[in-house]
Amino acid sequence: MELDLTKVIIIIFFGFVGAFINATVGGGGLITLPALLSVGLPPSAAIATNKLAASMGNLTSSLTFFKAGKIDLKLLGPILPFVFIFSMLGAWTVHLIDSELLRPLIIVMLIVVLIYTLLKKNWGQLEERKPLDWKRGTLFVASILLLGFYDGFFGPGAGSFMMFVLLIAGFDFLQAAGNAKLLNFISNIAALIMFLILGEVVFTYGLIMGASMIVGAFFGTKFALSKGTSFVRMLFIIMTVVLIIKNIYDYWFA
Repeated sequence: MELDLTKVIIIIFFGFVGAFINATVGGGGLITLPALLSVGLPPSAAIATNKLAASMGNLTSSLTFFKAGKIDLKLLGPILPFVFIFSMLGAWTVHLIDSELLRPLIIVMLIVVLIYTLLKKNWGQLEERKPLDWKRGTLFVASILLLGFYDGFFGPGAGSFMMFVLLIAGFDFLQAAGNAKLLNFISNIAALIMFLILGEVVFTYGLIMGASMIVGAFFGTKFALSKGTSFVRMLFIIMTVVLIIKNIYDYWFA
């Protein structure tokens, strides 16, 4: 597709802003996907191209959080290959089932996440992890794998849901953000591979936006690390509210 200066500016600007926000609490797709649609990409190509750009941004965030000691590879390492497989299955399943059928359930789940976070005011301020017994461990792994499938199948709010599961497991907000970024990167890569097989990715747009998302993700992660858990909690609540409003609007009015 033909590029002009205006389109390039839109892609770069919204890629940076989306990645900056996504680096801390997720939800950057609410900014980057509409930007790709606004420059003329059809919906399927915009979703696929966004996966390419988001993968580049999430890799940057993951590496930055890892260097800061906020990612637990010992815990997540054995799970990552299965997250990859489940996300690919989700991306494949979207061709069989209308993903919009999930939206009412997603709205309810996001509202539950918001209420729980608001009621537990000191939740996620400090690390409160306990060893995972077989029951809690099975529930934790099953939740992460289902979210990997969901990210490949539908996606909106996947990063926020991953953070929520990690917070329940006892991580603080910064650790939850870092580990969620790694999980999100793996699920994005898996879905991206499926979209590449289907020939939906527009590389020119994706690489330009991806480059700006690398920069946005780096500064967003550094900003979150410097501001601490209270800032990430506040941004998490804001983005959850935005996700609820966006999903309600899409379900009732779009």
